[in-house]
Amino acid sequence: MKLILTTEVSGLGAPGDVVEVKDGYGRNYLIPRGFAIRWTRGAESQVASLKKARASREIRDLGSAKEVAGQLGALKVKLKTRAGESGRLFGSVTTGDIADAVKAAGGPQLDRRRIEIGNAIKSVGTHKVSVRLHPEVAATLDVEVVAG
Repeated sequence: MKLILTTEVSGLGAPGDVVEVKDGYGRNYLIPRGFAIRWTRGAESQVASLKKARASREIRDLGSAKEVAGQLGALKVKLKTRAGESGRLFGSVTTGDIADAVKAAGGPQLDRRRIEIGNAIKSVGTHKVSVRLHPEVAATLDVEVVAG
């Protein structure tokens, strides 16, 4: 199935990319969630406008992405959550929680979809989190999870 991505999908592509995926993945996941639209000849003009808009944003955002990466590297993020006696969390820390904690710590507003957690954070302590700010710029953030 040929699709045009409308938003960035990790591991697949960026907005405006024409991708070939399995029928079930496109029909049951990408299209219903609004991540992609079906490819048609008429939609090719939309692809051109999406790519043009993305290119102008990327050029403008590359410098600011490097600046934000520097800010994130120097930021101390502390996240209070409920935990048991042994330090195990009730649930886990989500990307939305991390984005809110970065904003509360005086950092920039981050899109939760750009935050990547390697393994689920289910215990107190310091954890490393990756943030994709730009296709060429990724920042590593230390998140300290404390019982609160």
